[in-house]
Amino acid sequence: MKFNFFYIIVIVFFNYSFGQQSEDLEKIDSLKQLVANIKLQDSSSIAETHYAIAEYYRKTTPLTDSAFYYYHKAEKIFKQLKAKYQLALTLYGVAVIQKNEKDFIGSEVTSIEALSLLESLNGTDDVLIRKAFIYNNLGIVFKELEQYDESIKYHEKALKLKEKLKGDNKESIDISKNNLANTYKNAEQFDLAIDYYIQILENKELINQNPGFYALVLDNYAHTLYLSKRHSQLPELYLKALKISDSIKYKGYNSIIINQHLAEYYNDKGNKELARYYAYIAKDISEKYHNDDLLKSLLLLSKIEEGEVAAKHLKSYISLNDSLQKNERSIRNKFARIRFETNQIERENIQIAKERLWLLVISVIIIIASFLLYLVIRQRNKNKELQFIQEQQAANEEIYNLMLSQNEKIEEARALEKKRISEELHDGVLGRLFGTRLSLDSLNMSTSDEAIRTRNQYINELKTIEEDIRKVSHELNTDFVSGSGFIDIIETLVETQATVYNLVYHLEHDGIINWDEVSNKNKIHIYRIIQESLHNIYKHAGATKVDISFKLKNNVIWLTLIDDGVGFDVNKTKSGIGLKNMNSRIKEINGIMDITSRKSIGTTVTMQVPIT
Repeated sequence: MKFNFFYIIVIVFFNYSFGQQSEDLEKIDSLKQLVANIKLQDSSSIAETHYAIAEYYRKTTPLTDSAFYYYHKAEKIFKQLKAKYQLALTLYGVAVIQKNEKDFIGSEVTSIEALSLLESLNGTDDVLIRKAFIYNNLGIVFKELEQYDESIKYHEKALKLKEKLKGDNKESIDISKNNLANTYKNAEQFDLAIDYYIQILENKELINQNPGFYALVLDNYAHTLYLSKRHSQLPELYLKALKISDSIKYKGYNSIIINQHLAEYYNDKGNKELARYYAYIAKDISEKYHNDDLLKSLLLLSKIEEGEVAAKHLKSYISLNDSLQKNERSIRNKFARIRFETNQIERENIQIAKERLWLLVISVIIIIASFLLYLVIRQRNKNKELQFIQEQQAANEEIYNLMLSQNEKIEEARALEKKRISEELHDGVLGRLFGTRLSLDSLNMSTSDEAIRTRNQYINELKTIEEDIRKVSHELNTDFVSGSGFIDIIETLVETQATVYNLVYHLEHDGIINWDEVSNKNKIHIYRIIQESLHNIYKHAGATKVDISFKLKNNVIWLTLIDDGVGFDVNKTKSGIGLKNMNSRIKEINGIMDITSRKSIGTTVTMQVPIT
């Protein structure tokens, strides 16, 4: 189950060379050069090296795209080796990156894939702790999606697994309790949250063993008391947490949250001076990170300050929010490009290797044939030097023709493209330009109103021609390959569920649907509806085949699911919890759902979802 000795050497080298807080890019380059010079024995060592580098980037640097790149390289090799445990760890790393970059649906899908791999293995301590980590990641994902019941379920699973493990797991258990309490706090179940925080804080040694975590839990506890209107211990608990946080070496990040909570508390009490004091401290610290905490600090100051100062902070908040959203989209697009470009490079390398092999074979054959021909001619016709030269020339021409034939298909494709562009420009653009020019020449000397109007028409025509030229130019420069998107996530869901449920499926989607225009809320509900429908088909329909299609009609997405199951009486089954959930989700996104079913024939579910 564990990585081999080579992986351990790489991890030790990371820690020894750089230290836990180092972000020195020159040293990272030196490490990659060292790893490249190591003579690897097999594919497993190569994959484990990629995994080790990815883990380092994820845990100690902000270079998430580099971490994703090496995880992806490791993932491909582990899949080929059918190394389920190592593949599950790699997918967990990818899922954590997706969660951190707010690709919550992608993180959920990747986490479930990793869990399915671990489920097929024996339940050793290593497997159980990794499952607990994945459950914890899913709990955080669903908390961010505000699906608190699901979040609580996964955090409780993580906690139960950790409690089963041998040895001292107190620190890990406390982390799960804190995460579970945070979810209860967000769900406004304050009594349950307070109970878990108290359980953690009852450990009197925690403040000495891990003062940073103690300050974090104490602040969470104090904030829960604030939200539940129990202010008798405030602000003393906040101030104690802040004092502890400021006393440790790496105090910055936790201090931001505590200062924000103090500012919120004093603002609520009407003490604007102290509210401003702590809010500006939080802002000053969070500026070092330029992330969501700076966003919260700016929003808090816009509420505390008044007039132009408040407006200035609100403007900065809006600007930073837009910047962070653009950066998140950019990171997700970069992840998609890394997957595509890595696969493309591998295909190109395979093709190049094949071409080189064929070129070598042909070259050897030609050389041998030429040499044999030379010997035969020399032995038979020593006195016929001229004839020998002519035959040698013929052989050279044959070689030249063989070389030309290698490029024939490429040149043919180029010629066809040139012809298409020539026809596009000659028949369309140049003809219209010539006609417009002649018409303008005929009006050149006229200054009548009619002539001026006509000239304006021709000028507009020239603008249209300009757009056509720009369109042709755009077509020449546009890459025909697009990145992965929401439909890829749906394909993964359907493929995974169909495999588990032993269903034959056909998925058809309308390429003209611009999923970027569809809100994340609508996408999530569409995803859940399909997931629930497939579950109902498996559980109740007894079907063997399902057809799923997306169509765009009058700016409305039509989602249709058709199965060949046993069918049911629609009027008698409307009270089922599965259908209730689907109806609830459809109403949430202002959609329409229609179900028709015939016994022994099958069921058709049709949903209409507005694109905006």
